[in-house]
Amino acid sequence: MFVLLRSFFLWLLFIPLAILNGVVRDLLLTPALGDTAGRALSSVTLSALILGVTILFVRRLGINTPTWLLIVGSFWLVLTMMFEFSFFLLVMGHPMDELLREYDLFRGRLWLLVLATTFFAPLIAARIRKV
Repeated sequence: MFVLLRSFFLWLLFIPLAILNGVVRDLLLTPALGDTAGRALSSVTLSALILGVTILFVRRLGINTPTWLLIVGSFWLVLTMMFEFSFFLLVMGHPMDELLREYDLFRGRLWLLVLATTFFAPLIAARIRKV
């Protein structure tokens, strides 16, 4: 149980990073590169930030088995999707079809990369840090 609590607090660090990343996308990347390229680069950047934070703090999770690392990644994935859907739909008031557009790889949307990174970040970070 403490593993999930520690992993929850680590996951909370992703929220301000994601918000800052979105601000940079909207203010700098999209005007300079266009919407599709700006969103794609923003997804890559957020994925790198998530992985970087995880690499820095993976030892604090206190786990080292692939099973537990993937459990934490699954937990983060569920938290991320719950946050994404509730923030996008309830707080921002955007329609569901607009949210689902972010999952369309054929239109250059790379949000799935962020979700995959979120899931695999604990495992990758543990291997990099040799935990």
